[in-house]
This record gives sequence, structure tokens and C-alpha cells, in this order.
Amino acid sequence: MKSVTRRRFLQSAGVITAGLSLPARAWAQVAGANEAIGVAVVGVGGRGGAHINEFLDMPGVRLVALCDCDRRILEAGAKRLANRGLTVKTYVDYRRLLEDKEVDAISSATPNHWHALNVVWACQAGKDIYIEKPVSHNVWEGRKAVEAARKYNRIVQSGTQSRSSLALREALEWVRAGNLGKIKVARGLCYKRRPSIGKVDGPQPIPDYIDYDLWCGPALKLPLMRKRLHYDWHWVWNTGNGDIGNQGVHQMDICRWALGKDTLSPRVISIGGRFGYIDDGETPNTQIAIHDYGDALLIFEVRGLPSRPVAPDEKDDAGNPVKETMDQYRGQSVGHVIECEGGYLAGLSAYDNQGKLIRTFRDESHKGERHFANFIEAVRSRRWQDLTADILEGHLSSALCHTANISYRLGQRAEPEAIREALKTNSAALETLGRFEEHLARNRVDLKLDKATLGVFLQMDPKTERFVGNNEANKLLTRPYRAPFIVPEQA
Repeated sequence: MKSVTRRRFLQSAGVITAGLSLPARAWAQVAGANEAIGVAVVGVGGRGGAHINEFLDMPGVRLVALCDCDRRILEAGAKRLANRGLTVKTYVDYRRLLEDKEVDAISSATPNHWHALNVVWACQAGKDIYIEKPVSHNVWEGRKAVEAARKYNRIVQSGTQSRSSLALREALEWVRAGNLGKIKVARGLCYKRRPSIGKVDGPQPIPDYIDYDLWCGPALKLPLMRKRLHYDWHWVWNTGNGDIGNQGVHQMDICRWALGKDTLSPRVISIGGRFGYIDDGETPNTQIAIHDYGDALLIFEVRGLPSRPVAPDEKDDAGNPVKETMDQYRGQSVGHVIECEGGYLAGLSAYDNQGKLIRTFRDESHKGERHFANFIEAVRSRRWQDLTADILEGHLSSALCHTANISYRLGQRAEPEAIREALKTNSAALETLGRFEEHLARNRVDLKLDKATLGVFLQMDPKTERFVGNNEANKLLTRPYRAPFIVPEQA
């Protein structure tokens, strides 16, 4: 892969200026302890709006710029701020934003395929950055983001805000101290309704107010083969990672945190499929990922279908319309369950093996707000160790999502019996598969006809973050990049 040095990046982006040629040490002094930190938000639609809200009234922070390759979204964001009496600069091209010497820190909510390059380029340009989850689109580029943060001594916060929950931290420390016995399985659950995104019969037009070349960035510039450009990029492999890498990375991170693991899992397999409708989505809407750490399992479940189908005109006994509901496991739908020898932690509540409540951990503050504030605190201290979700933590949890998806993508559709046979030595995996099958049966999915995909068992060397003896899997650890949007081999 072509190497891009910091100087070559700055030259190609046209940003060699007196300010940007400062060494990293000088950049660390740009925003002093008593100066307002200039923040720019990149990707201002959807989640980006929440980023704007967090920084808008934060003490010691000045929102100076917005960036988005969708001009309508960009203009709407700037107008909203103008209505509040705040004038900000606007950029369509992220590279131009990096030239702005008023910008000390960036807060990015772009699509997944841009995340790692957002980080690397920001670090090379002397900016700190808050990057949304997952911090990467693939394993390789996530590690490059970590390397860039360390090389340039930048502060890089991952958007896994549960790390800033004081109650969750206390709960996990309590469990890891052995109060429920040894941890056996850490389960992450992402049961969120995901309806069909529709199906098109040919390439769709790109609106003239969107710079599609910039939108694609590091991804392949392919014809738009879905109705909606925005958000539904989550469900195609070129730009997204499915719900395991969308919502699920939050719970994946909590599970890894509970297990105290600071590497990728040595073994992984995934089972799933896109059930219940035929559309332009590629990623599974129902999935199981099993990470085997040897001494404990991390099992992740994705369900995009409801607990049971509901007819549009269905009413309950009182004549009220029946609303769709999602499955739950031990009271959780989007959450985590840490199963131990003597009980389990579900969310912030601990129970014994009979389901009797032992203890509840409470947190009255807002973890999201605290997470952004923690980023700014670390920007001032210049210590990445002060972050609650440093880029390394984000990389590892994101990569667990990616390796599970690699297993799935290399798999083949299989009979239910063959899947059970593959998991027969793992009782926790078989129990999870049983609930997976029951869920699909309630949604009238016949796995004999609409077969699930049985992923391949993959073995990984956690030190090198490469698979052992599987070249096809190793190819999927990275991607072909599109010039000039190339994540460099050497930051």
C-alpha cells in the first residue's frame, strides 16, 4: 500500500502554511489552559447534530466551523447556528478544513468508511479529534489510526460514550472483582428494528448538492444502488459494517471491557443472514458472533426483525393498535448481559442465578455529555491517558465487529443441522443459536428454505492482528483505497 508521509499529505492537500508546518510539540500549545478551544464538526447531519449541541454551550470551547459534502445539510447546520447568533465557517472538503488554523480539534460523525482517514489526516495536520464509532471500516486502518495518534501525540477520543458512565464503570469493576464469581460469557445485544431499505432496478441519481466523489472518499466510487444515499450506507459492505458495527459496537465495547481483554479474540465465528425481506441491503439483519478468548466467551447478537410480525390493522383486546416489540434477553434488548458462575449483570443491575436482584448501580449524570467534556479535558491536559475511550480502545472493539463480519462474509448458506453440528461443543453458542432459530420462526422464516449463512471458523494471532492460515480472510482485514483518499502504511 502506498505510503503517504505527513509532508506529502500536506503538500497534496495544499495546506503547507506557517501554522501547519509547526512540529507536534508546538501544536500542543495552540490552545492554552485559559484559551477557548476551537472545534469543527465534520458530518453535520444526523449524529453530527448531537455533536454540535454538545460543543455549542460547553465552557472553554468555541465552535468555529462545520464541514459536510452535502451542501444542503451544511447550509442548514450553519443557518441553525446563525439563528442563535453564531457565525461559523463552512467547508465542503475536509482537506480544506484541515488548513484552518482556528481549528484546534475536530469532532467527526461521518460515515464509517471515512473514520480512520479522518483520524490519520487530523493527526498529521496537528489536530485532536473525537471520532464516532466504529473508529474504522476495517481492522488494518483502525490500527493505523492508533499509530497516527501516538506518532503525533494527538488526543483521539472514540465515540463509545458508555466508557464515560460512572455507574457502568463501578458495575463492571464490581463484577470483575469476583462478586458474582468467574465470568463465563459476556453477551452483547443489538435488538433494533431495521425495516427494508427497498429495492431499485438501476443506478440512482446523485443530487447536485452532494459532492459524491468526496462522499465516497476512501471507498470505491460505485453507482448508487439504493433509494437513500444517507444512513442506508450502513447496510452495504463498501461503506458500512451492519448493525454489529453501528449500534452493536457500543455493546461489544462493554463486553470486552467486562472481560478485561486488550487484544482481539484468538478465535471467531459468525452465523446469520438478511431475513424477512429482499432489498438492496447486504449486511445481515440477524446475526450471532462468537469470540472465543479461551477462558471466556464474548457472544454478540443482532436482530433487526421484531419479536413477532404485527399486521398493519392489528388491535389488542381493548381495540388499540398493536405496536411492534423487540425480543429481550434477561430484560435487555439493546444492552449487555455479563454471565458469571454465581449470577449475572444485566445493564446496571446484578442478579443471582435465580433472577433475584442483588444490587443496582445508579448514575444520575449524562454519560454522553461527560464523554465530550472528557475529550476537551484531555485536549487541555495533553494526556491521552486521561481519555475514557482512547483510540486504542475504540480500535479493538471496532475490530471485533469487523472480524466477526469477515467470518460471515466468507461463509456459505447451510442447513440448520450443519450449523448445530458446527457449534455442538459449545453449550452457550448452542443456546444462543436456539433463541436465534426461535426468533426467526416467529417471523415466519423457514431456515430449511431461507438458509442462514454459517461463517468460517477463523483463528487470529492477536499480536499481529492477522488471521492464521487464511489468505482470503486476511484480504478482508483491509480494502482497496481510492486515490487521493488513501490511509497510509506509515502515518
